[in-house]
Amino acid sequence: MLKEQFLKSLVVEDVGRGDLFSRISTSKEIRAYIIAKSDGVFAGQAYIETFAKMYDLALDLKVNDGDSFIKGEKLLFISGDSKSILSLERSILDIVLHASSIATLTAQYVDAIKDTGVKLLDTRKTRPLLREFEKYAVRCGGGINHRMGLDDCLMLKDTHLQTIDNLDTFMKEVRQKIPFTSKVEIECESLEMAIKSMQVGADIVMCDNMSLHMTKEVVNYRNSHYPHILLEASGNVTLETIREIAKTGVDAISSGSIIHQANWIDLSMKVEK
Repeated sequence: MLKEQFLKSLVVEDVGRGDLFSRISTSKEIRAYIIAKSDGVFAGQAYIETFAKMYDLALDLKVNDGDSFIKGEKLLFISGDSKSILSLERSILDIVLHASSIATLTAQYVDAIKDTGVKLLDTRKTRPLLREFEKYAVRCGGGINHRMGLDDCLMLKDTHLQTIDNLDTFMKEVRQKIPFTSKVEIECESLEMAIKSMQVGADIVMCDNMSLHMTKEVVNYRNSHYPHILLEASGNVTLETIREIAKTGVDAISSGSIIHQANWIDLSMKVEK
């Protein structure tokens, strides 16, 4: 249902009071396709399948979510009423373009650390009202979602920590008030803060903007004293730096750039003659 509401809003934004071409054109059965004009990783299948059901269109997918494609490849065919397809053209393309662009960049990050055992996570740095969609695209690219919102994990960032007088007392109260299954993550910028966070019972410790040397020190301390605690590295993560960060021994690396730095790949829709 959420997908349908999202897609309906997408169409309303573009069609407005009605597609002017539809006023003067005659309906006919047509077959259109999306062709890749650059290489990439496909995403958007779940949404395009919903589109097809909503508007009674026949869909023939040649790739699935997470599949790689090359320039010149036809990714999907869509058949049905010409007025419907032409009115939906931009909406369908934008869904596939946006999702596939995120999936493509995510896959590059995942590939850079594929043999390290370290997980790539996204963040909450998503476009307003597009979090579910953009995090879906990350999964298509092989990444793993970090928390979806403030209600599924308690993360104590530097801003939160500034308001806490006694972290040990606060954490004891936390365990009485948040759900039993909810994890607590604490953002740390120093070895001392990371050690303190482990001592007070954090489930996850984030090494935020730490040097590689300091991150290794946190890993060594964790391994020796609190092997059950997960370590996440974050901050200034790029394709050039992610592998070295992974080699420090952390469990996961989070990066907002896999979403907000994803450049759109090149796709186009054509109608068969």
